[in-house]
Amino acid sequence: MMSERSEREWGMTTYVYETIPQNADEVPVRFEVKQGMNDPKLTEQPGTGKPVRRLVSGGFALLREPLQSVGSVTDPSFHQRD
Repeated sequence: MMSERSEREWGMTTYVYETIPQNADEVPVRFEVKQGMNDPKLTEQPGTGKPVRRLVSGGFALLREPLQSVGSVTDPSFHQRD
């Protein structure tokens, strides 16, 4: 039988956050945090208090057949559809 703590840890998701630069010289810092799906999003980086945003990242899946790539959202031509 699992303890209450291990049940909570099992149901936790790893989220990726990034600091929001406050000036042009500042570089964003990415970090991961384990949180429950119902926990509120972080608004600041623990320890520094810098403002953060949660990033959307892909999951993991096993595919039976290879899929053709339709482009990347980071490729500017992906957004220039006719």
